Amino acid sequence: MATYTALTTLPGKVPGEALGAALEALEPAPTGVGVFELEDGSGLWEVGAYFLEKPDGVALALLAAVHGAKDFVVSEVPDVDWVAKVKRELSPVEAGRFFVYGSHDADRVPDGSVALLIEAAMAFGTGHHGTTLGCLRAFDRLLDQGKVFGNVLDLGCGTAVLGMAAAKVFPEIVLASDIDPVAVEVATANVAANNLVGRVNCVEAVGFDAPELAEAAPFDLIFANILKGPLVDLAPDMARAVAPKGMIILSGILVHQAQEVVEVYEAQGFALDHREDLGEWTALTLQRV
Repeated sequence: MATYTALTTLPGKVPGEALGAALEALEPAPTGVGVFELEDGSGLWEVGAYFLEKPDGVALALLAAVHGAKDFVVSEVPDVDWVAKVKRELSPVEAGRFFVYGSHDADRVPDGSVALLIEAAMAFGTGHHGTTLGCLRAFDRLLDQGKVFGNVLDLGCGTAVLGMAAAKVFPEIVLASDIDPVAVEVATANVAANNLVGRVNCVEAVGFDAPELAEAAPFDLIFANILKGPLVDLAPDMARAVAPKGMIILSGILVHQAQEVVEVYEAQGFALDHREDLGEWTALTLQRV
């Protein structure tokens, strides 16, 4: 059975969320609505909806006009087993000592590696994206230097692959937080699949605004693989949450955005330790001075 997508873009989070809410009231009703900030630094937000029937083009055009969005692009999506497709196409990822794999590749885990199981059905943070890979490589480099971190936070954790990487090499309990409750559920499932229950605690939090994070601070290491905008906004809170000489690994940053992020964090008392560009993405390692 075919399904349909309707996608548009418009400037600003608040208008995007308003359009997303309006889409949910359409007839036929969409089976899902998403509102996401584009990762190209444009300030635009993408609003999309999925339908089991072809949506009403006139209604979509009216909604776009009312909310100041571009015309919706409606596409028919073929009936594809996407999980099976991902399993076929996603090969394991190696980042130094870390090996990220799906259960279909369990027989390929190298001896002596730090193995992280992330199923193909978990759509974000599988390790294949340049941002996640860059964070793992940055962490691996710090471990090669003999760095030890006793209190670790994976902020905006997605699948919690970064938090689990820390829990695999350090004995202390790791915190993993995300603003999205679905991400927290995914992270919790991955923690269980990797036999790390009680070693990685997953919590829902908007930035650092959660009692679990406040009680655990200051942190020796924080992973924050999110986006440039939130990273800039969180810089003062990040400085307060990191212990003296503590380190942060930041990504979700396009190459052309990296210098601005560095300057914002330098103004908050951080010094750049290392930068690695992977394709269009950058991973930054900084230390609080």
